[in-house]
Amino acid sequence: MRSSWSWRKSSYSDMQADQCVEVAWTGRDVLVRDTKDAAQGRLAFAAQPWSLFLQAAGDARRGTIIDG
Repeated sequence: MRSSWSWRKSSYSDMQADQCVEVAWTGRDVLVRDTKDAAQGRLAFAAQPWSLFLQAAGDARRGTIIDG
C-alpha cells in the first residue's frame, strides 16, 4: 500500500478545517479519503467515471443539469 501520493483538497475547502475530502491521482485511478480520518481507508475511482462525476457536479453548481 503506497502512502506517498500527493493528496489535495478543493480550493473551496477551508484549509484549516478537517471536514472535507482529499483526492489523489495514482496515475490510473483517483483516490478519495476523509480528511478527518485519513488512515481509515479510501475509495478508488477509475479516471473516466471520476471525470463524469466532476462534470456533473460542475453542471449542478451552475444549475445546468437537465432532467430526462
